[in-house]
Amino acid sequence: MKDKLRNFMVGRYGVDQFSKFLLALALIAMIVSSFIGGHILYTISIMILFYSYFRIFSKNIHGRYQENMIFLKYQNKFINIFRRGKNTIKQRKVYHIYKCPSCKQKIRIPRGKGRISITCPKCRREFIKKS
Repeated sequence: MKDKLRNFMVGRYGVDQFSKFLLALALIAMIVSSFIGGHILYTISIMILFYSYFRIFSKNIHGRYQENMIFLKYQNKFINIFRRGKNTIKQRKVYHIYKCPSCKQKIRIPRGKGRISITCPKCRREFIKKS
């Protein structure tokens, strides 16, 4: 049986990150549609499920690879938004982050140093803030 499945999948694209995302999206849409009773949402989830299986069994490997690369590009942009926010929250525990009054450059100053004179590295303007 394994040999038959292996022979069937030879030359086909298979499962990638975009296919896994589509399968998870279809499953979530089916669960939500069962709670709210929406036939439209259920139909959309079935269509997503069929498309994900179409991608898995496709012999157009180059086309499916391009779709996956586009998905990964947008997924990384989305994930990086949350990573930047997490990093900013982590830094705010140790540093004060001020903006230069003239050029709006962000400047990171260690906490607990009292009132200090800050020189902007971009425009060289000096201003006083509490750290």
